[in-house]
Amino acid sequence: MSRVATRFAPSPTGALHIGGVRTALFNWLFSKNQKGTFHLRIEDTDKERSKDEHKIQIIKSLKWLGIEHDGEEYIQSTKINDHIKVANELLKNGNAYKCYCSTEEIEEQKKRARQKKLPYIYNRKWRDIPESDAPKDIKPVIRFKSKIEGSTILKDLVQGDIEIDNNTIEDFIILRNDNTPTYNLSATVDDHQMNMTHIIRGDDHKINTFKQMQIYLAMNWNLPKFAHIPLIHTIEGKKLSKRDNASTLDDYSKIGIMPDALRNYLLRLGWSFKDKEIFTLDESIKHFNLEGIGKSPSKLDMSRILSINEHYIKNIDENDLFNQLIEYSKLYKSEIKSDKKDKIKRSLTFLKNKAKTLEDIFNNGQYIIVDEVNFNQEDIKLIDDRAKKVISSFVAKLTTIDRLSKETLEPIVNDLIRLNETNFKGVGQPLRIGLTGSKFGPGIYDIIISLGIEEVTKRLTNKKLS
Repeated sequence: MSRVATRFAPSPTGALHIGGVRTALFNWLFSKNQKGTFHLRIEDTDKERSKDEHKIQIIKSLKWLGIEHDGEEYIQSTKINDHIKVANELLKNGNAYKCYCSTEEIEEQKKRARQKKLPYIYNRKWRDIPESDAPKDIKPVIRFKSKIEGSTILKDLVQGDIEIDNNTIEDFIILRNDNTPTYNLSATVDDHQMNMTHIIRGDDHKINTFKQMQIYLAMNWNLPKFAHIPLIHTIEGKKLSKRDNASTLDDYSKIGIMPDALRNYLLRLGWSFKDKEIFTLDESIKHFNLEGIGKSPSKLDMSRILSINEHYIKNIDENDLFNQLIEYSKLYKSEIKSDKKDKIKRSLTFLKNKAKTLEDIFNNGQYIIVDEVNFNQEDIKLIDDRAKKVISSFVAKLTTIDRLSKETLEPIVNDLIRLNETNFKGVGQPLRIGLTGSKFGPGIYDIIISLGIEEVTKRLTNKKLS
Protein backbone atom coordinates (compact mmCIF):
# COMPACT_ATOMS: atom_id res chain seq x y z
CA MET A 1 0.00 0.00 0.00
CA SER A 2 1.41 3.43 -0.95
CA ARG A 3 1.90 6.08 1.66
CA VAL A 4 -1.35 7.97 2.34
CA ALA A 5 -1.68 11.17 0.29
CA THR A 6 -4.68 13.52 0.42
CA ARG A 7 -5.41 16.88 -1.13
CA PHE A 8 -7.61 19.92 -0.81
CA ALA A 9 -8.53 21.47 -4.16
CA PRO A 10 -10.20 24.90 -3.89
CA SER A 11 -10.95 27.25 -6.78
CA PRO A 12 -9.48 30.75 -6.21
CA THR A 13 -12.72 32.46 -7.24
CA GLY A 14 -13.61 33.89 -3.82
CA ALA A 15 -12.90 33.73 -0.10
CA LEU A 16 -12.48 30.29 1.45
CA HIS A 17 -15.85 28.91 2.55
CA ILE A 18 -16.24 27.34 6.01
CA GLY A 19 -17.35 24.03 4.44
CA GLY A 20 -14.15 23.97 2.41
CA VAL A 21 -12.11 24.71 5.53
CA ARG A 22 -13.58 21.67 7.29
CA THR A 23 -12.87 19.48 4.24
CA ALA A 24 -9.25 20.71 4.25
CA LEU A 25 -9.02 20.04 8.00
CA PHE A 26 -10.33 16.46 7.68
CA ASN A 27 -7.92 15.72 4.80
CA TRP A 28 -4.99 17.21 6.70
CA LEU A 29 -5.78 15.39 9.96
CA PHE A 30 -6.28 12.06 8.18
CA SER A 31 -2.91 12.38 6.42
CA LYS A 32 -1.11 13.41 9.60
CA ASN A 33 -2.74 10.57 11.54
CA GLN A 34 -1.59 8.11 8.87
CA LYS A 35 1.94 9.64 8.68
CA GLY A 36 1.14 10.64 5.11
CA THR A 37 1.24 13.85 3.09
CA PHE A 38 -1.35 16.59 2.51
CA HIS A 39 -1.33 18.63 -0.71
CA LEU A 40 -2.95 21.84 -1.87
CA ARG A 41 -4.17 21.99 -5.45
CA ILE A 42 -5.35 25.33 -6.78
CA GLU A 43 -8.03 24.67 -9.42
CA ASP A 44 -7.62 27.91 -11.35
CA THR A 45 -8.88 26.91 -14.77
CA ASP A 46 -11.80 29.40 -14.62
CA LYS A 47 -9.66 32.22 -16.00
CA GLU A 48 -12.41 34.86 -15.73
CA ARG A 49 -13.04 34.40 -12.00
CA SER A 50 -9.72 33.03 -10.68
CA LYS A 51 -7.70 35.68 -8.88
CA ASP A 52 -4.26 35.61 -7.27
CA GLU A 53 -5.60 37.52 -4.26
CA HIS A 54 -8.06 34.66 -3.57
CA LYS A 55 -5.26 32.10 -3.84
CA ILE A 56 -3.18 34.07 -1.33
CA GLN A 57 -6.22 34.38 0.97
CA ILE A 58 -6.88 30.61 0.81
CA ILE A 59 -3.28 29.75 1.73
CA LYS A 60 -3.24 32.40 4.49
CA SER A 61 -6.57 31.19 5.92
CA LEU A 62 -5.44 27.57 6.10
CA LYS A 63 -2.15 28.60 7.70
CA TRP A 64 -4.04 30.73 10.26
CA LEU A 65 -5.92 27.59 11.27
CA GLY A 66 -2.69 25.56 11.53
CA ILE A 67 -3.15 23.65 8.27
CA GLU A 68 0.03 23.68 6.18
CA HIS A 69 0.40 21.67 2.99
CA ASP A 70 3.40 19.55 2.02
CA GLY A 71 5.50 20.63 -0.95
CA GLU A 72 4.60 23.34 -3.45
CA GLU A 73 1.03 24.22 -4.38
CA TYR A 74 -0.10 22.21 -7.41
CA ILE A 75 -1.46 24.71 -9.95
CA GLN A 76 -4.06 23.07 -12.17
CA SER A 77 -3.82 25.53 -15.06
CA THR A 78 -0.20 24.51 -15.69
CA LYS A 79 -1.31 20.91 -16.37
CA ILE A 80 -3.97 21.56 -19.04
CA ASN A 81 -1.93 19.83 -21.77
CA ASP A 82 -1.80 16.65 -19.67
CA HIS A 83 -5.60 16.73 -19.36
CA ILE A 84 -6.06 17.20 -23.13
CA LYS A 85 -3.62 14.36 -23.80
CA VAL A 86 -5.72 11.98 -21.64
CA ALA A 87 -8.93 13.08 -23.43
CA ASN A 88 -7.29 12.17 -26.74
CA GLU A 89 -6.14 8.82 -25.36
CA LEU A 90 -9.71 8.07 -24.25
CA LEU A 91 -10.87 9.02 -27.75
CA LYS A 92 -8.27 6.73 -29.32
CA ASN A 93 -9.07 3.70 -27.15
CA GLY A 94 -12.82 3.98 -27.78
CA ASN A 95 -13.81 5.32 -24.34
CA ALA A 96 -14.78 8.74 -25.66
CA TYR A 97 -16.32 10.20 -28.82
CA LYS A 98 -16.81 13.50 -30.64
CA CYS A 99 -20.26 15.02 -30.26
CA TYR A 100 -21.44 17.46 -32.94
CA CYS A 101 -24.76 18.49 -31.37
CA SER A 102 -25.35 22.22 -31.72
CA THR A 103 -26.16 24.41 -28.72
CA GLU A 104 -29.74 24.67 -30.03
CA GLU A 105 -30.12 20.87 -30.12
CA ILE A 106 -28.86 20.54 -26.52
CA GLU A 107 -31.20 23.34 -25.39
CA GLU A 108 -34.12 21.57 -27.06
CA GLN A 109 -33.27 18.31 -25.25
CA LYS A 110 -33.09 20.18 -21.92
CA LYS A 111 -36.42 21.89 -22.59
CA ARG A 112 -38.12 18.55 -23.32
CA ALA A 113 -36.69 17.08 -20.09
CA ARG A 114 -38.05 20.08 -18.13
CA GLN A 115 -41.50 19.65 -19.67
CA LYS A 116 -41.53 15.99 -18.63
CA LYS A 117 -40.15 16.98 -15.20
CA LEU A 118 -37.18 14.64 -15.72
CA PRO A 119 -33.50 15.31 -15.06
CA TYR A 120 -31.71 16.14 -18.30
CA ILE A 121 -29.47 13.40 -19.67
CA TYR A 122 -27.80 13.84 -23.07
CA ASN A 123 -29.44 11.45 -25.57
CA ARG A 124 -26.09 9.95 -26.73
CA LYS A 125 -26.94 10.85 -30.36
CA TRP A 126 -23.30 10.83 -31.58
CA ARG A 127 -22.14 7.84 -29.54
CA ASP A 128 -22.14 5.42 -32.45
CA ILE A 129 -22.29 7.64 -35.55
CA PRO A 130 -19.15 7.21 -37.70
CA GLU A 131 -16.77 10.17 -37.97
CA SER A 132 -17.34 10.27 -41.76
CA ASP A 133 -20.91 11.53 -41.15
CA ALA A 134 -19.71 14.48 -39.08
CA PRO A 135 -20.75 18.01 -40.17
CA LYS A 136 -17.88 20.21 -41.29
CA ASP A 137 -19.09 23.51 -39.81
CA ILE A 138 -19.44 22.47 -36.12
CA LYS A 139 -16.56 22.18 -33.69
CA PRO A 140 -17.25 19.07 -31.60
CA VAL A 141 -17.02 18.52 -27.86
CA ILE A 142 -15.52 15.26 -26.63
CA ARG A 143 -17.79 13.15 -24.45
CA PHE A 144 -16.84 10.21 -22.26
CA LYS A 145 -18.57 6.97 -23.29
CA SER A 146 -20.21 6.06 -20.00
CA LYS A 147 -21.32 2.51 -19.24
CA ILE A 148 -24.92 1.84 -20.19
CA GLU A 149 -25.41 -1.67 -18.78
CA GLY A 150 -25.36 -2.85 -15.17
CA SER A 151 -24.53 -0.89 -12.03
CA THR A 152 -21.50 0.47 -10.18
CA ILE A 153 -20.80 0.23 -6.45
CA LEU A 154 -18.80 2.94 -4.70
CA LYS A 155 -17.24 1.63 -1.50
CA ASP A 156 -17.45 4.91 0.39
CA LEU A 157 -15.37 5.14 3.57
CA VAL A 158 -17.99 7.34 5.26
CA GLN A 159 -21.32 6.51 3.60
CA GLY A 160 -20.79 2.76 3.12
CA ASP A 161 -21.57 1.01 -0.18
CA ILE A 162 -23.47 3.22 -2.68
CA GLU A 163 -24.84 1.58 -5.82
CA ILE A 164 -26.21 3.33 -8.90
CA ASP A 165 -27.45 2.17 -12.29
CA ASN A 166 -24.87 3.01 -14.93
CA ASN A 167 -27.48 4.30 -17.37
CA THR A 168 -28.18 7.23 -15.00
CA ILE A 169 -24.73 8.67 -15.72
CA GLU A 170 -24.80 10.62 -18.95
CA ASP A 171 -22.03 10.68 -21.53
CA PHE A 172 -20.45 13.70 -19.88
CA ILE A 173 -18.25 16.23 -21.69
CA ILE A 174 -14.51 15.92 -20.97
CA LEU A 175 -13.25 18.44 -23.55
CA ARG A 176 -15.23 21.52 -24.61
CA ASN A 177 -15.31 22.66 -28.24
CA ASP A 178 -12.65 25.29 -27.47
CA ASN A 179 -10.34 22.41 -26.43
CA THR A 180 -10.53 23.22 -22.67
CA PRO A 181 -10.95 20.28 -20.26
CA THR A 182 -13.90 20.05 -17.87
CA TYR A 183 -13.76 19.62 -14.10
CA ASN A 184 -14.23 15.84 -14.03
CA LEU A 185 -11.41 15.19 -16.50
CA SER A 186 -8.97 17.68 -14.92
CA ALA A 187 -9.61 16.55 -11.33
CA THR A 188 -9.17 12.87 -12.26
CA VAL A 189 -5.93 13.39 -14.19
CA ASP A 190 -4.54 15.61 -11.42
CA ASP A 191 -5.44 13.13 -8.68
CA HIS A 192 -3.76 10.34 -10.64
CA GLN A 193 -0.62 12.37 -11.38
CA MET A 194 -0.40 13.53 -7.75
CA ASN A 195 -0.64 9.89 -6.60
CA MET A 196 -3.59 10.59 -4.34
CA THR A 197 -4.58 7.56 -2.26
CA HIS A 198 -7.70 9.03 -0.60
CA ILE A 199 -10.19 11.58 -1.96
CA ILE A 200 -12.07 13.10 0.99
CA ARG A 201 -14.65 15.72 -0.03
CA GLY A 202 -18.25 16.91 0.37
CA ASP A 203 -21.03 14.48 -0.50
CA ASP A 204 -22.29 16.88 -3.20
CA HIS A 205 -19.43 15.33 -5.23
CA LYS A 206 -20.85 11.78 -5.19
CA ILE A 207 -22.07 11.87 -8.79
CA ASN A 208 -18.68 13.30 -9.87
CA THR A 209 -17.00 10.37 -8.15
CA PHE A 210 -18.95 7.86 -10.24
CA LYS A 211 -17.91 9.73 -13.40
CA GLN A 212 -14.28 9.95 -12.31
CA MET A 213 -14.14 6.27 -11.37
CA GLN A 214 -15.09 5.45 -14.98
CA ILE A 215 -12.15 7.55 -16.27
CA TYR A 216 -9.77 5.76 -13.87
CA LEU A 217 -10.97 2.35 -15.06
CA ALA A 218 -10.87 3.34 -18.75
CA MET A 219 -7.23 4.44 -18.31
CA ASN A 220 -6.29 1.33 -16.28
CA TRP A 221 -5.21 3.50 -13.34
CA ASN A 222 -5.38 2.42 -9.70
CA LEU A 223 -8.52 3.73 -8.04
CA PRO A 224 -8.03 5.86 -4.91
CA LYS A 225 -10.35 5.37 -1.93
CA PHE A 226 -13.24 7.81 -1.65
CA ALA A 227 -14.90 9.35 1.42
CA HIS A 228 -17.82 11.77 1.14
CA ILE A 229 -18.50 14.07 4.09
CA PRO A 230 -22.06 15.32 4.71
CA LEU A 231 -22.46 19.04 4.04
CA ILE A 232 -22.76 21.83 6.59
CA HIS A 233 -26.22 23.37 6.94
CA THR A 234 -27.41 26.59 8.55
CA ILE A 235 -29.11 26.30 11.95
CA GLU A 236 -32.45 26.33 10.01
CA GLY A 237 -31.33 23.23 8.13
CA LYS A 238 -30.62 24.84 4.73
CA LYS A 239 -27.42 24.22 2.79
CA LEU A 240 -24.81 26.79 3.87
CA SER A 241 -23.86 29.06 0.99
CA LYS A 242 -21.18 31.70 0.43
CA ARG A 243 -23.91 34.33 0.78
CA ASP A 244 -24.57 33.38 4.40
CA ASN A 245 -23.02 35.48 7.15
CA ALA A 246 -20.16 33.74 8.92
CA SER A 247 -19.47 31.52 5.92
CA THR A 248 -15.78 32.46 5.46
CA LEU A 249 -12.81 32.32 7.83
CA ASP A 250 -12.45 36.10 7.71
CA ASP A 251 -15.95 36.43 9.17
CA TYR A 252 -14.71 34.61 12.27
CA SER A 253 -11.28 36.18 12.70
CA LYS A 254 -12.86 39.68 12.40
CA ILE A 255 -14.98 39.15 15.52
CA GLY A 256 -12.08 37.64 17.42
CA ILE A 257 -12.66 33.89 17.19
CA MET A 258 -9.28 32.27 17.82
CA PRO A 259 -7.86 29.73 15.36
CA ASP A 260 -7.57 26.91 17.93
CA ALA A 261 -11.20 27.37 18.97
CA LEU A 262 -12.51 27.41 15.39
CA ARG A 263 -10.42 24.39 14.44
CA ASN A 264 -11.74 22.54 17.51
CA TYR A 265 -15.31 23.44 16.56
CA LEU A 266 -14.90 22.34 12.93
CA LEU A 267 -13.27 19.09 14.05
CA ARG A 268 -16.37 18.27 16.13
CA LEU A 269 -18.77 19.41 13.40
CA GLY A 270 -19.83 16.01 12.08
CA TRP A 271 -17.04 14.00 13.76
CA SER A 272 -16.81 12.56 17.24
CA PHE A 273 -14.44 10.59 19.42
CA LYS A 274 -16.00 9.07 22.57
CA ASP A 275 -17.54 12.01 24.46
CA LYS A 276 -14.49 14.26 24.20
CA GLU A 277 -15.23 17.89 23.31
CA ILE A 278 -11.95 19.84 23.53
CA PHE A 279 -8.93 18.63 21.54
CA THR A 280 -5.41 20.01 21.40
CA LEU A 281 -3.82 19.92 17.96
CA ASP A 282 -1.81 16.81 18.86
CA GLU A 283 -4.92 15.06 20.21
CA SER A 284 -6.82 15.94 17.00
CA ILE A 285 -4.12 14.23 14.91
CA LYS A 286 -3.84 11.26 17.25
CA HIS A 287 -7.56 10.45 17.40
CA PHE A 288 -8.85 11.49 13.97
CA ASN A 289 -10.29 8.72 11.80
CA LEU A 290 -12.85 8.44 9.03
CA GLU A 291 -15.02 6.07 11.07
CA GLY A 292 -15.90 8.92 13.45
CA ILE A 293 -17.55 11.00 10.68
CA GLY A 294 -21.35 10.97 10.86
CA LYS A 295 -23.60 10.37 7.85
CA SER A 296 -26.00 13.30 8.39
CA PRO A 297 -25.47 17.00 7.62
CA SER A 298 -24.15 19.14 10.47
CA LYS A 299 -25.64 22.48 11.53
CA LEU A 300 -23.38 25.48 11.94
CA ASP A 301 -24.10 26.79 15.43
CA MET A 302 -22.65 30.22 16.23
CA SER A 303 -23.49 29.97 19.93
CA ARG A 304 -21.42 26.77 20.15
CA ILE A 305 -18.47 28.47 18.39
CA LEU A 306 -18.64 31.33 20.91
CA SER A 307 -18.85 28.88 23.80
CA ILE A 308 -15.71 27.00 22.66
CA ASN A 309 -13.92 30.32 22.06
CA GLU A 310 -14.84 31.42 25.60
CA HIS A 311 -13.39 28.14 26.91
CA TYR A 312 -10.09 28.87 25.13
CA ILE A 313 -10.04 32.48 26.39
CA LYS A 314 -10.42 31.24 29.97
CA ASN A 315 -7.94 28.39 29.71
CA ILE A 316 -5.05 29.30 27.42
CA ASP A 317 -1.82 30.80 28.69
CA GLU A 318 -2.32 34.54 29.30
CA ASN A 319 0.84 35.47 27.37
CA ASP A 320 -0.56 33.64 24.34
CA LEU A 321 -3.95 35.33 24.81
CA PHE A 322 -2.26 38.74 25.10
CA ASN A 323 -0.26 38.19 21.88
CA GLN A 324 -3.41 37.14 20.00
CA LEU A 325 -5.27 40.19 21.32
CA ILE A 326 -2.48 42.57 20.21
CA GLU A 327 -2.40 40.94 16.74
CA TYR A 328 -6.21 41.08 16.50
CA SER A 329 -6.28 44.79 17.48
CA LYS A 330 -3.63 45.61 14.88
CA LEU A 331 -5.53 43.77 12.12
CA TYR A 332 -9.12 44.78 12.83
CA LYS A 333 -9.24 47.67 15.33
CA SER A 334 -6.35 50.01 16.07
CA GLU A 335 -2.82 49.32 17.16
CA ILE A 336 -2.53 49.55 20.96
CA LYS A 337 0.18 51.99 22.10
CA SER A 338 3.19 50.57 23.96
CA ASP A 339 2.42 52.24 27.31
CA LYS A 340 -1.15 50.90 27.18
CA LYS A 341 -0.03 47.35 26.30
CA ASP A 342 1.54 46.84 29.75
CA LYS A 343 -1.67 47.95 31.46
CA ILE A 344 -3.74 45.63 29.25
CA LYS A 345 -1.40 42.71 29.96
CA ARG A 346 -1.61 43.24 33.73
CA SER A 347 -5.40 43.52 33.53
CA LEU A 348 -6.14 40.53 31.28
CA THR A 349 -7.28 38.36 34.20
CA PHE A 350 -10.40 40.50 34.70
CA LEU A 351 -10.74 41.92 31.16
CA LYS A 352 -11.30 38.38 29.87
CA ASN A 353 -14.15 37.80 32.35
CA LYS A 354 -17.34 36.86 30.49
CA ALA A 355 -15.57 37.60 27.17
CA LYS A 356 -16.54 35.25 24.36
CA THR A 357 -14.27 36.80 21.71
CA LEU A 358 -11.07 38.84 21.39
CA GLU A 359 -13.35 41.71 20.34
CA ASP A 360 -15.08 41.48 23.75
CA ILE A 361 -11.70 41.74 25.52
CA PHE A 362 -10.74 44.70 23.30
CA ASN A 363 -14.04 46.42 24.16
CA ASN A 364 -13.65 45.64 27.89
CA GLY A 365 -10.20 47.23 27.79
CA GLN A 366 -11.29 50.23 25.74
CA TYR A 367 -11.14 52.54 28.79
CA ILE A 368 -7.41 51.69 29.14
CA ILE A 369 -6.67 51.99 25.41
CA VAL A 370 -8.18 55.48 24.90
CA ASP A 371 -6.24 58.65 25.71
CA GLU A 372 -9.38 60.57 26.56
CA VAL A 373 -12.61 59.32 28.13
CA ASN A 374 -15.61 59.32 25.77
CA PHE A 375 -18.63 59.85 28.00
CA ASN A 376 -21.92 58.10 27.36
CA GLN A 377 -24.34 61.04 27.13
CA GLU A 378 -27.03 59.30 29.20
CA ASP A 379 -24.59 58.15 31.88
CA ILE A 380 -22.93 61.56 32.33
CA LYS A 381 -26.37 62.87 33.40
CA LEU A 382 -26.04 60.63 36.49
CA ILE A 383 -23.17 62.83 37.76
CA ASP A 384 -25.29 64.98 40.11
CA ASP A 385 -24.02 67.13 42.99
CA ARG A 386 -23.65 64.17 45.35
CA ALA A 387 -21.74 62.20 42.68
CA LYS A 388 -19.43 65.20 42.11
CA LYS A 389 -18.77 65.37 45.86
CA VAL A 390 -17.96 61.62 45.93
CA ILE A 391 -15.50 62.06 43.04
CA SER A 392 -13.66 65.07 44.53
CA SER A 393 -13.48 63.41 47.99
CA PHE A 394 -12.06 60.25 46.38
CA VAL A 395 -9.35 62.25 44.55
CA ALA A 396 -8.39 63.99 47.82
CA LYS A 397 -8.13 60.70 49.71
CA LEU A 398 -6.12 59.14 46.84
CA THR A 399 -3.20 61.42 47.70
CA THR A 400 -2.90 59.72 51.12
CA ILE A 401 -1.88 56.33 49.65
CA ASP A 402 1.23 55.38 47.71
CA ARG A 403 0.13 52.01 46.32
CA LEU A 404 -3.11 50.92 44.66
CA SER A 405 -4.60 47.62 45.81
CA LYS A 406 -7.98 46.39 46.95
CA GLU A 407 -6.68 46.55 50.54
CA THR A 408 -5.72 50.26 50.27
CA LEU A 409 -8.84 51.25 48.29
CA GLU A 410 -11.53 49.46 50.31
CA PRO A 411 -11.22 51.68 53.44
CA ILE A 412 -11.48 54.82 51.25
CA VAL A 413 -14.63 53.57 49.50
CA ASN A 414 -16.21 52.48 52.82
CA ASP A 415 -15.46 55.95 54.27
CA LEU A 416 -17.14 57.64 51.32
CA ILE A 417 -20.21 55.36 51.68
CA ARG A 418 -20.50 56.38 55.35
CA LEU A 419 -19.84 60.11 54.86
CA ASN A 420 -22.29 60.40 51.94
CA GLU A 421 -24.90 58.12 53.53
CA THR A 422 -25.06 55.98 50.42
CA ASN A 423 -24.24 52.42 49.33
CA PHE A 424 -21.49 50.81 47.24
CA LYS A 425 -23.25 51.70 43.97
CA GLY A 426 -23.52 55.35 45.11
CA VAL A 427 -19.72 55.53 45.21
CA GLY A 428 -18.73 52.97 42.56
CA GLN A 429 -21.01 54.23 39.78
CA PRO A 430 -19.81 57.90 39.68
CA LEU A 431 -16.19 56.71 39.81
CA ARG A 432 -16.76 54.20 36.99
CA ILE A 433 -18.45 56.84 34.80
CA GLY A 434 -15.62 59.30 35.52
CA LEU A 435 -12.93 56.75 34.69
CA THR A 436 -14.46 54.87 31.74
CA GLY A 437 -17.28 57.10 30.43
CA SER A 438 -19.92 54.45 31.16
CA LYS A 439 -21.75 53.01 34.17
CA PHE A 440 -21.03 49.52 32.75
CA GLY A 441 -17.65 47.85 32.85
CA PRO A 442 -15.27 45.88 35.03
CA GLY A 443 -15.26 46.09 38.84
CA ILE A 444 -14.33 49.53 40.17
CA TYR A 445 -11.23 48.30 42.06
CA ASP A 446 -9.96 46.58 38.91
CA ILE A 447 -10.48 49.75 36.88
CA ILE A 448 -8.62 51.95 39.38
CA ILE A 449 -5.70 49.54 39.81
CA SER A 450 -5.35 49.01 36.05
CA LEU A 451 -5.16 52.76 35.30
CA GLY A 452 -2.74 53.76 38.09
CA ILE A 453 -2.85 56.77 40.48
CA GLU A 454 -1.68 59.37 37.94
CA GLU A 455 -4.22 58.42 35.23
CA VAL A 456 -7.06 58.04 37.78
CA THR A 457 -6.36 61.52 39.18
CA LYS A 458 -6.17 63.01 35.67
CA ARG A 459 -9.49 61.47 34.61
CA LEU A 460 -11.40 62.32 37.79
CA THR A 461 -10.35 66.00 37.62
CA ASN A 462 -11.87 66.28 34.11
CA LYS A 463 -13.83 69.55 33.75
CA LYS A 464 -16.88 67.61 32.55
CA LEU A 465 -17.19 66.06 36.03
CA SER A 466 -17.04 69.27 38.05
